Amino acid sequence: MNHTAEVFQPLQDDDPRTVAGYRLAARLGAGGMGRVYLSHTRGGRPVAIKVVRSELADDPTFRRRFGREIKAARRVKGAYTAELIDADPDGTPPWLATLYVPGPPLSAAVARRGPLPVPAVLWLMAGVAEALQAIHDAGIVHRDLKPANVLLAADGPRVIDFGISLATDSTAHTVTGTTIGTPQYMAPEQASGSDVTAATDVFSLGQTAAFAALGKPLYGDGPAATVLYRIVHSEPDLSGLPERLRGLLGRCLAADPEERATPTEIVEWCRRELGRDGGEEAGPAVWREIAGPPVAVPPPVAATGPATAAAAVAAPGPTAVHTAPWTAPQGAVPAPWPGGAGPWGPTVPQRPTGPEERKRRRRRAALITAAAVVACGLVIAAGTALLDAAGRNFDRARDAAASAAASESASGTPRPQAKGSAPAGEAAASSTGPGAGSSADATGGSAVGTPPRAHAHGALLVNADNSISLTEGTMRKDRKGDVRFDCANASCALESDTSVFTMLFGDPGATYEECRDMTGGDAVHRLPLAAASAGQEICVRRDNGDIALFVVQVKSTALPEAAFITMDTTVWPAEKN
Repeated sequence: MNHTAEVFQPLQDDDPRTVAGYRLAARLGAGGMGRVYLSHTRGGRPVAIKVVRSELADDPTFRRRFGREIKAARRVKGAYTAELIDADPDGTPPWLATLYVPGPPLSAAVARRGPLPVPAVLWLMAGVAEALQAIHDAGIVHRDLKPANVLLAADGPRVIDFGISLATDSTAHTVTGTTIGTPQYMAPEQASGSDVTAATDVFSLGQTAAFAALGKPLYGDGPAATVLYRIVHSEPDLSGLPERLRGLLGRCLAADPEERATPTEIVEWCRRELGRDGGEEAGPAVWREIAGPPVAVPPPVAATGPATAAAAVAAPGPTAVHTAPWTAPQGAVPAPWPGGAGPWGPTVPQRPTGPEERKRRRRRAALITAAAVVACGLVIAAGTALLDAAGRNFDRARDAAASAAASESASGTPRPQAKGSAPAGEAAASSTGPGAGSSADATGGSAVGTPPRAHAHGALLVNADNSISLTEGTMRKDRKGDVRFDCANASCALESDTSVFTMLFGDPGATYEECRDMTGGDAVHRLPLAAASAGQEICVRRDNGDIALFVVQVKSTALPEAAFITMDTTVWPAEKN
């Protein structure tokens, strides 16, 4: 997992090459909110850039909430957090950048080497508790603290993804029962849809530390509903934990939030326990053993197109000659050691890329757009002859695309495809990535046309008393909507009289084309949810042609009489004749 080729993935055709002046060097991962990329500051320091999905970016409510969360995250300054250094909630698309942490997530480290020794767990708890102090002091509750959100740098843990948590003073998305988090690491009050506080993060810290010590989740694996039921209705079984950890973890995992230890108490307890056997001095060696060998971070890339980014990932090395962003060529630059030992060498003066620069670019874009409108008027005035020429160009481009697709097929090296996408022979006439519009123009159009405009409706909660209207993207107070939630015979499912469902498996980020294609076959009107968990994607097709994508946030089915599911909802309305 800590190998360079596994950590840094080459950019794909549908990935951007730059975001607000940051040149992207590799893909780091993807999630329900968007994709994460490796880039660098002007001085060459690695950063992780999270780019929001287009469906969410089109939602004004999401943008306002995202902006509030960015303001809150800017206040977090802690030694054990990945600091937010730049963001633009009004960008197209919105994005944020945090310092890149060169270390594996705790989940990967445990999967690779098994349970951690007690001193390492104590160091982990102390560092994460100190991070929570900084996060809570900024008025934020993390809400999704888990092993995947704790990175193991050479000098200690780093807590990430607090930048997309809800600020405690925000009232957005506080619908009764709506919950953000991962089921295996939720607190009882979070699993039952009650109020969350700083003590909620302490419970998650206890579960995360137990995972590190046991090598598995404290409340076991299995369907999310089963795990949530255990969390809410049973005491944690600490008998498998090392004796030195039981007292502290018992305090963290108290059912009553008022009885849980505070982050300050956790730090003091861990330092005192480590001091008993000299663990303070052994810290650096412990972390180097856990994190594994350092990974060579791909160097900054020059603006030379997709091939540069791919080459940077395929062949990183300590002597790679590269060009830092917006600079003249430099000599050999060593790859950074985890934790950062110093700057990446001298650079020439840089062009500013702050808010003023982005405003200047927007004004320039507006002028270019105005010029384009005038040019379009001249084109229209040219008359029938120009239209005929455009038609001939359309035919030539389409034939060229078909020929290219046939060559690909004959060579036996088809392009990589997203799940549910068209075969390679059809890919030339259709694109499902962010650049779909430009690709369609290049090939003279698409057999299926331009996808309709997406409408992101945010999180919708559906239970036994209400339903979802896909047309309005709202929750109805009755059962007469398009999609209902039902728990009959202890089996919870989505059901509909007007729509069909298909559950997707694989990489996240389903598109309109994928959902359209996946629901065109043997889809069903009742979809059991036993296999669904947080992040699960479900495609929906309404009988009038509307296409929708559900992304599960929380599924709570432990108590059938109080069961519910919360899903981010995106709808592509069918074109009206």
